Parts: sequence; C-alpha cells; structure tokens
Amino acid sequence: MNQSIRVLISGASITGPALAYWLHHYGFDVTVIERAPALRSGGYGVDIRGTAITMLRRMGILDQVRAADTQMTGVYFVNSKGKIEGKISEASLANQQGLDIEIMRDDLSSILYDLTKDNIKYIWGDSITAIHETEAGAEVQFIHSNPQTFDLVIGADGLHSNVRSLTFGDEEQFKRTLGCYISIFTMENYLKLDHRQLFYSTPGKTVGMYSSRDNTEAKGMLIFQSEALKYDRYDEESQKKLVENAFEDQMGWETSHILKTMKEAPDFYFDEICQIHMPTWAKGRIALVGDAAYCPSPLSGQGTSLALVGAYVLAGELKATNGDYSRAFVSYEQEMRKFVEKNQKIGLMAAGSMVEKSNFKIFLRNLILRVPFLMVMQFKLISKMVVKAANGIELKDY
Repeated sequence: MNQSIRVLISGASITGPALAYWLHHYGFDVTVIERAPALRSGGYGVDIRGTAITMLRRMGILDQVRAADTQMTGVYFVNSKGKIEGKISEASLANQQGLDIEIMRDDLSSILYDLTKDNIKYIWGDSITAIHETEAGAEVQFIHSNPQTFDLVIGADGLHSNVRSLTFGDEEQFKRTLGCYISIFTMENYLKLDHRQLFYSTPGKTVGMYSSRDNTEAKGMLIFQSEALKYDRYDEESQKKLVENAFEDQMGWETSHILKTMKEAPDFYFDEICQIHMPTWAKGRIALVGDAAYCPSPLSGQGTSLALVGAYVLAGELKATNGDYSRAFVSYEQEMRKFVEKNQKIGLMAAGSMVEKSNFKIFLRNLILRVPFLMVMQFKLISKMVVKAANGIELKDY
C-alpha cells in the first residue's frame, strides 16, 4: 500500500530500528542512517515495563528480550568502608517480578537490528547535514552519501538529535537540565557482584557498580551534581577529565579504582542528565520520536518504553492516514502527549533520589531503607506512580 512512500530514519540505536520495523510492516520503503560505523556497544541497563511489554510481544521478540534480562536482585547502599547501610529489592524499585524487564541497552539494540536488518537498508558511518523541503519531498544531504529525496524524515537520533537541530534549532531551547552529569562504562567484575548493584553516596555525588552479562563483567557509574559544564561531545578525554575533577576529593569505597578503570574504558559514556520538552514534535515532512522528541532522562527508567511505544504510534498513525503525514503527525502527538508527560514526571522524581544533596539526606535515606515498614510504604507509593505512568496510554490497533 505505502510502497512508494520513502522514509529516512536518523538513528540506529533502539527507537530507529523499532520504528523501521513497524513502517516496513505497513509497507513503507525505509532507510536508516547512523553516524556510528556499526552498532554502538556499551551503555546502561534499560527498563521495559507497562505498555512497552505489549510492543515487544507484538513484534515477536518478547521471549528473546526476556532471555537477556539482567536478573538484578537489588540495590545496596554502602558507606566509605563498603559496609551495607541500606538495601532496596528490585520489587521495591517498581520492577514487577515476571512482568518488567531490565536489559542492557546494547543487547536490546542488537535484537532490534537483527529483527530488521534483512528488510531495511542501513547506512553506517554517515549523517545528515541538511534537509530542504520542496513540493516533491524532503531533499536530504549527507556527509558522505549522495543527496537523496525522501517523502518523510524522522529523527530517532536521541537526546542530542541532529534532525532536531537542523529542523527546530538549537537544543538548548528544549533542554531542561536536572543538574547532574552521568558516566557509565564497562569494567571487570572484580568485586564478584552477583546480580547486584552497589552505590556509595556523598553530598552531590554517587559512585556505583553493578554486575552485567550474567556477572561476567560489571558497569562502573559516576553521577555528580554540577552547574552547566562546557565540553565537546566528541572529545572523550576532556569528558573523562571533567569526571575526574568532580571526584578528586572523594576517594571512599572503590572510587579511585573505578576512576582509574574509567580512563581505559573502551565504551566510556558521558552526558548531562536532562529532559527534552517541545511544544510540537513535527514540522512539515519531518518528525521526532523517542529521546529526540521527549527524553525523560536516563534516571527515569522510562526512556526505552516511551521510545518503543512512540515508534508504534507514529508508524500506526502514518498507516492509518495512508501516509498523509500532516494528519498523522497531529494524531501521533495527540495520542502520545499525556503519556509522555506522566513519564517525564517520573524522571524528575528519580533525579532527586539518585544524588542526595546533604549528609543528613543520605542518613535519612539509609535509615528508611533499614526500617521495613517505612521502606514498604515509600516504595509502594513510588511503584504505584511508575506502574500508572508506564501503562498510561490506550494503544490503538492499527
């Protein structure tokens, strides 16, 4: 039906391949372009819950994704000597046993790529430099490839979306900072963590380590509060220096070893913890989906779920309107807006709890985690909010 409608998707992480799957399923002609030379490795564990589980089932990959679950058993807060001061079970983290899934970002990315690679054209190591709309379509220019005309261009290219910058302008106007920066990287599981996460907090800073890939390796994590920092997003060395500087006065627990490992990490990741808020996610023949449009922040645990559901809704509305993009983009926003807002609220809440501002707050948190009655009460409340947000959309059957 839509064989002649050509769609270019920017971004091949999670949102892009998920959208490509549904568009191809509905008969669109899809190309995905990705700046990286191959699938990106590394990254953190991502949560899939609520309505997004339905998406995986409909795509036929639920069992495969479930098989790659990280099987985390809990989060432990330690003091500077490594003594456990408080514990949160996975169930308390709003992860409903047997329902919700936590999977490493690159594992999910691989599953989605494998699902689509035979039917979708992927262009690696290239990026869009300009998009010019005409009556006939969107003329797209690239760093390396020859210019091409597409009917639609979709930015599924994450928090620092290139398509968003080219179409809507500088990201600063849409970015709401949550006042923190985060770094994550792979390291040896030298503490022999068994499906566990350990966190050590001081005011404004959190050092963490958790096992991954069935305990065969671990992830180091460093989060710190800061005023806005100026740095080059493509210069890893300067980013590592920023993290080092932030933690130079804090050497409790395993901090110095984790910092040392960070310097040699092959999959070092660093970014500001922020959200994207936009009045509209589409302009002409161009639309945004996932983090590019409505990033709820990595701490929300809801970014992947929003991406999977957003991809389904956007593709479905394009199918329902026979590719009439102006109608489709309007209904996509109407379907998604409230769902997005509910999940972004979770992100705001989570940022506050990941990095405590004072020693007193750290003491209070650890105290609550040691009093079962208080802990159960607090986490029942949080779980209820998260479950409600994660299920906060009625999916149409396109």
